[in-house]
Amino acid sequence: MNRRQLFGLGALASLATSVNAKVNGTARRNSYLPVQTLGVATAEWQAIDGAKQFHLIAQTVKREFTKGFNVNAWGYNGSTPGPTIEVVEGDKVRILVTNQLPEKTSVHWHGLILPNGMDGVGGLTQAHIPVGETYVYEFIAQDAGTFMYHSHSDEMVQIAMGCMGMFIVHPKNPSFRAVDRDYAFMLMSWDVDAGTYSPKPHTMTEFNTWSMNSLVFPAIPHMVVKKGERVRIRLANLSMTNHPIHLHGHRFKVTGTDGGWIPEHAQWPEVTTDVPVGAIRVIEFVADNLGDWAFHCHKSHHTMGAMGHDMRNMLGVKHDDIAAKVQQLMPDTMVMAMGETGMGEMSEMHMHLPENTVPMMTGDGQYGPIEMGGMFTVLKVRTSLPKDLNEVGWYQHPPHTLAKPR
Repeated sequence: MNRRQLFGLGALASLATSVNAKVNGTARRNSYLPVQTLGVATAEWQAIDGAKQFHLIAQTVKREFTKGFNVNAWGYNGSTPGPTIEVVEGDKVRILVTNQLPEKTSVHWHGLILPNGMDGVGGLTQAHIPVGETYVYEFIAQDAGTFMYHSHSDEMVQIAMGCMGMFIVHPKNPSFRAVDRDYAFMLMSWDVDAGTYSPKPHTMTEFNTWSMNSLVFPAIPHMVVKKGERVRIRLANLSMTNHPIHLHGHRFKVTGTDGGWIPEHAQWPEVTTDVPVGAIRVIEFVADNLGDWAFHCHKSHHTMGAMGHDMRNMLGVKHDDIAAKVQQLMPDTMVMAMGETGMGEMSEMHMHLPENTVPMMTGDGQYGPIEMGGMFTVLKVRTSLPKDLNEVGWYQHPPHTLAKPR
């Protein structure tokens, strides 16, 4: 006899109320600072039968990487990355996964220690989830830390198309390694030809789009913090190459990986940390230096837009005379000589681009073109903050602290 038959509808309602109070009470006692996965929603949950229950729907999605550049991707709950799952150490977690993709799927809970049958490797630890069906994963979140979830069926295609998300387990003790700001970024690579909308999932090395939370500069939101705040940034990499992530103006320490927290005695100061493929690095620092500080991958072609890839090298080659002659033959087409002295001029040209792509470099600051793209955003550190952080403009430098002509 099941619970519904035993207690009846009225008793079941009372039980649900009791369970809700118990689980939500636990959440209140273990309050935590929510993680900001900039540009990505946090997964909603319900307290059901003593567990935090989530529902992920694997489906095709359309993601706007930046204005004028949309990608037909795959993901969860209408987004790639999927919504960030947040629980507390010791929570019983139940996740319903409904497959609305055009093929079978499964979900692996990367870095989490759980029963083998819940690990999510299609064909090895479970049957693949057929199209249209819902499978249930249930386990205890044993350890606090930074983890992720991603498809483990037809992985080459499904991860390349965006089936991934962040999974955060907060410490049961909210004072353990407490911070004032907590951010998360999923690093990813894509190959989307200009004029098209669908990534090429079989690309191995020659990608042309590099994203943070499936956004590219200048669409990646800024991190806005108050001077003196302790900041944590969680970086997960499911792209096909490593990313040396660099922060200007501050020194940080790597405090965690997808294997757990790093003991304090094993940490050291850095300004750049390499995030390997299929791995997570967590950095922390005190924002003690006012200004607008760049935060980006230090592989230069990862801070370029799609139109900067697969170009001929014309550096040092005088060809403006050739361009002039070609212009005479094609009077209705704009012909320009570019690249002889570098490509910085590209950022000021505002050229007409093919449909659905981004320029090689873009973005404007208070002093002119920023000339970046891809994996680039800004950490803004201020002495005070308004309620609406979007109102924080560019940093105004004190007298005699700005580089200028002699």
